[in-house]
Amino acid sequence: MTITTKPVEYKDGKQTCVGFLAWDETYADPKPCVLINHAWGGRDSFAEEKAIQMAALGYVGFALDNYGDGALPDSVDDKMALMGPLKDDRKTLLKRLKAGYKAAASLDAVDETHMAAIGYCFGGLCTLDMVRGGLDLKAAVSFHGLLDAPDYKAKKSKSKVLVAHGWDDPMAQPFTVTALGNELTEMGCDWQIHAYGGTTHAFTVPGADSGDGTLKHNADAERRSWLSTVDLLGEVFGTHGLSA
Repeated sequence: MTITTKPVEYKDGKQTCVGFLAWDETYADPKPCVLINHAWGGRDSFAEEKAIQMAALGYVGFALDNYGDGALPDSVDDKMALMGPLKDDRKTLLKRLKAGYKAAASLDAVDETHMAAIGYCFGGLCTLDMVRGGLDLKAAVSFHGLLDAPDYKAKKSKSKVLVAHGWDDPMAQPFTVTALGNELTEMGCDWQIHAYGGTTHAFTVPGADSGDGTLKHNADAERRSWLSTVDLLGEVFGTHGLSA
C-alpha cells in the first residue's frame, strides 16, 4: 500500500478552497470517494487524517475546505467568525459544499458514481446538508453533528444516512434528534441514528474535554461509531468494480 497525499485547489465562485486528497497509488482504476467535512476548526490535521484512513480502506479520501483559503482559525472567536455566516446562510453553505463535491468528482482517482461523505460537528451539519441539497451520495455519516434543518426545502434522497450522536450533547438536544428522524423519513432516506448514552459533544476527538460537560472524548462511542461507519461504507461500496 502506497498512500499519497496532496493539496488540491478548487473554486466556489471567486473563493479559492484548498482540499486535501489521499489515495493509494497501487490502485490503477478510479475508486469510490469519501468526502470529509471538517469541524469548526477548519480543514485541519484531524480532517486530513480521516482522509488518509479512507485511503487505507481502499477508497479515495478528500477533505473539503469549507471555509476557503485553507483557513485554520485558532480562537473561539475566530472559529465562530468563519462558521457562523455559513451556518446562518445555508444556501451559501450548500453552494460551497457542491463546489467541493464537484472538485472531488472530477479527480482522475475518483469514480464519481460512487461518492460518500462524513463530517464532524459543523461538518456533520455539512454532510447532512449535502443530503438535503440532493447531492448524489451513496452514504452520509454525521459524527456529533449539528442537526437543525436549513430554511430551504430538502430534496428527496436515496442516500443511506448514519447519524452518530451523543445523547447528552447540549448542542443537539433530543428534540432535534426526533425532528431529524422525521425529516430524513420525509426525504426518503435509508437512515440510522445511533445515540450513545453518557456521551456528549466531540466524542470522537481524543483529548477533548471542555471541563463543563459540553465537549468530552468517549473512546467507546468513538470506536462504535467508526465500526458502524466502516460497515456502512462496505455495504454501499462493497461491490464496486464487480461485474453484474
